[in-house]
Amino acid sequence: MYKHFLSTLFLVAVASFQSLGQSYTMDIDLRKPGAPVNDTQYGIFFEDINFAADGGLYAELVKNRSFEYPDDALQGWKAFGKVTVLDDGPFDRNPHYVRLSDPGHPHKWTGLENEGFFGIGIKEGESYRFSVWARVPDGGTSELRAELVNPSSMSETHTLCRGKLEISGKEWKKYELVLKSDSTLDKAVLRLFLEDKRVTTDLEHVSLFPVDTWKGHQNGLRKDLAQALADLHPGIFRFPGGCIVEGTDLATRYNWKNTVGIVENRPLNENRWEYTFTYRFYPDYYQSGGLGFFEFFQLSEEIGSEPLPILSCGLACQFQNDDESAHVPVDDLQPYIQDAIDLVEFANGPVTSEWGRLRAEMGHPEPFNLKYIGIGNEQWGSLYTERLEPFVKAIRAACPGIRIVGSSGPGSEGEQFDYLWPEMRRIGVDLVDEHFYRPYDWFLSQGARYDNYDRKGPKVFAGEYACHARGAKWNHAYASLLEAAFMTGIERNADVVHMATYAPLFAHVEGWQWRPDLIWYDNLRSFRTVSWHVQELYGRFKGKNVLPLKMDGANVTGAEGQGGLFASAVQDSPRIYIKVANTSDEPREVSLNFTGLKKKDVVRAVEGIRLDCSDRMADNTLDAPHKVEPLGFPFKGEGRMLEASVPPLSFSVFIMTVQ
Repeated sequence: MYKHFLSTLFLVAVASFQSLGQSYTMDIDLRKPGAPVNDTQYGIFFEDINFAADGGLYAELVKNRSFEYPDDALQGWKAFGKVTVLDDGPFDRNPHYVRLSDPGHPHKWTGLENEGFFGIGIKEGESYRFSVWARVPDGGTSELRAELVNPSSMSETHTLCRGKLEISGKEWKKYELVLKSDSTLDKAVLRLFLEDKRVTTDLEHVSLFPVDTWKGHQNGLRKDLAQALADLHPGIFRFPGGCIVEGTDLATRYNWKNTVGIVENRPLNENRWEYTFTYRFYPDYYQSGGLGFFEFFQLSEEIGSEPLPILSCGLACQFQNDDESAHVPVDDLQPYIQDAIDLVEFANGPVTSEWGRLRAEMGHPEPFNLKYIGIGNEQWGSLYTERLEPFVKAIRAACPGIRIVGSSGPGSEGEQFDYLWPEMRRIGVDLVDEHFYRPYDWFLSQGARYDNYDRKGPKVFAGEYACHARGAKWNHAYASLLEAAFMTGIERNADVVHMATYAPLFAHVEGWQWRPDLIWYDNLRSFRTVSWHVQELYGRFKGKNVLPLKMDGANVTGAEGQGGLFASAVQDSPRIYIKVANTSDEPREVSLNFTGLKKKDVVRAVEGIRLDCSDRMADNTLDAPHKVEPLGFPFKGEGRMLEASVPPLSFSVFIMTVQ
């Protein structure tokens, strides 16, 4: 018995040793590069949720600049003295303006204060362009003083910087001045005074922008946020949403034609997210339209992305509307279909065409070279398919080169998903937009999701996805690691999945309603989450072709016996990029075995880059924006097999070259 006990103990010890020392061999076949990795493989999706546009990416600092908020024309403003709101202004789609008049006493003042979006963020030494449309209705001249102030200051004055404008004549004109701040403050206020109290003066479209916007555009974007998009190397840019495309009702759907032309005459729109969540409620959440389709196309061009606009299919948000009467009848869809055809003309048409001429007048005579268009966002059922079909037929006839994106509904599987995929094939869309906000276990189980998809059917656009932990619905490293693991399956199946975009993109720390999100900010600062770094690594090391990578003849998908490993490989000759996510709590020793090399060729290790997610709940913050970031690590060796260590809870990119 004693001998048997020792024998058993020895076998257990050997087994334990072998388990701890096990090497996982990954075979990478270089004989023939596989499917091309699409230029659009990884990208970004913008929706105006979490104050992503006004108060976020769009650099306008004044809230309700045209006095058009419907419940209160002065929402966002404080008026003092004698201020009257009138509605016969110079811009027919934004008719409201304010009249500043004599306050009635020589020691009183008339004017306005604007609170901005959670305050107005200004930086020491930076310049800000103040502009206003104004007139003196009775003729003559008046003077307007504009100040940036700190109303909480204990100094002798609230004023941080100021400037004056002379307003002259009865006709509306645009006036500008530049204010330069000598202080940094995240919650400044814009204050306006009628200097000559006796002269009635009218003001419309009161605006304040940083002079230093992205690419210097006057109707521009916040520079740090736009740069965070460019640094992702995105191949596709989906906009403007999301549920805002549909609207809470048809009257508040996103209409692209309302977002082009001169910015002063783009009408206000109620945001789909304004009244959605009472537990985080923002009744002043509107869309000014200042960040519109021209600006989206322009940004796409500047960051090297293909634009993918999404248009209404005539269905209001189905989550919010059970009654079919809330939607456009199929027989009445023609105006919506024409909107889609007109959008292609706006993007691609000659300057002699109606919409191409408008694009040229806005400063871009060259076409934007639009290739994709999406019809509908997250619709489902026959209500969607019977409306999508006439769109597809009409767009095919009028715009034969445009690729059309349809939807598989709001879920990653289930009855509606199973109904819509065959319908997308029947209708003949080019790509199907799949959405999945799912928990840990879903992402861990989906490494092989696309391995058995139909190679001949419509391609996949993974248009909205993020890992949402149950009980921890916020950005953290472990969720980001599981996203990285899942993306190995996207990369391996580049012949099926042509696009993928994380969602949502932006969130203001004081104005969010949905999380996790890719990029967070306040009025002055921003930070890039661990999920952002995952996306950036995939975009930076995208490669040109997929390389077959197997473990014991099987794809590395986190399956049983694979040690919690997920992996994919791509080639950008002579470079090879291998991505490995270790979702386990144990280190893994990996042998990278290269086959199909020419006789004299070897593979040489160049470098490694690793994202350490071992602090599972960690993420970057405004105060610690670089807490979790990819770091380089030594990766050496040369030959036909290279050895690599993969720490627990980590995502690694191994960079090699064939020579």
